[in-house]
Amino acid sequence: MERVVLQHAAEIRRRERFSFGANWSRFLAHLTEEQIERAADSLRTKLKRDDLKGVRFLDAGSGSGIFSLAAYRLGAQVHSFDFDPQSTACTAELRRRFAAEEGRWTVENGSLLDSEYLASLGTFDVVYCWGVAHHTGNLRQALEHIAQLVAPGGTLFIALYNDQGWISRYWRLIKRRYNRHPWLRWPIVVAHTPYLLAARFVVRALTGRVRAERGMSLWYDMIDWLGGWPFEVCEPTNVTRFFQGRGFTVQTVVSVGRRAGCNEFVFSRRSG
Repeated sequence: MERVVLQHAAEIRRRERFSFGANWSRFLAHLTEEQIERAADSLRTKLKRDDLKGVRFLDAGSGSGIFSLAAYRLGAQVHSFDFDPQSTACTAELRRRFAAEEGRWTVENGSLLDSEYLASLGTFDVVYCWGVAHHTGNLRQALEHIAQLVAPGGTLFIALYNDQGWISRYWRLIKRRYNRHPWLRWPIVVAHTPYLLAARFVVRALTGRVRAERGMSLWYDMIDWLGGWPFEVCEPTNVTRFFQGRGFTVQTVVSVGRRAGCNEFVFSRRSG
């Protein structure tokens, strides 16, 4: 997938894309067994399954690779891909560390906008795409491609940035400046840490949920949020309408309301 690597490098060089993989590389240096287990619990809960034995699982935009690993441990046949070469390397490193049966877990560079590559993959029983499609630069096309990757009777677990109106436009400005002007990055981090990190920690402490959800890290989630570019948002009703029009049934919707973050959706694709 040399073409994908070159395209990614060109976008980074032009400061048109955040280096998600570099952020995940730092996260993996501190990865714990507890975080991996929380990721597996997230899959069990959202997919309403105790295991994934015999399931073909696609991690579309694998990031750190922690959810690919979780699916592998739950028994799935896993295929992971990411547009960011460093993210792909992170996923491959987790496979090296933890996968005794490498033949049950493949890792590649790939893009959600590359129809030829995606067509070569076939379809999957479970497609997992958490917080990825809104970073492609063409959200609608990415969603069209994702829909085609789910086998009849299969499940799609997807998370997309919430549309907050003018607040989303503010975040778009911050993210653009974070990437376009490297000298602004630390001032942006310092200015937003009280809201994005300290306030979230206090809320979690008061509710007894200090640990980050899904096995992730509050700090690296914050950096990912501030730098995450390209950036698109969508309203939950538009997402459900989109997939219902393509033969899917809504199973679960978890909305963040008017807050920043990702709305989560679980869809099942109708058979026949």
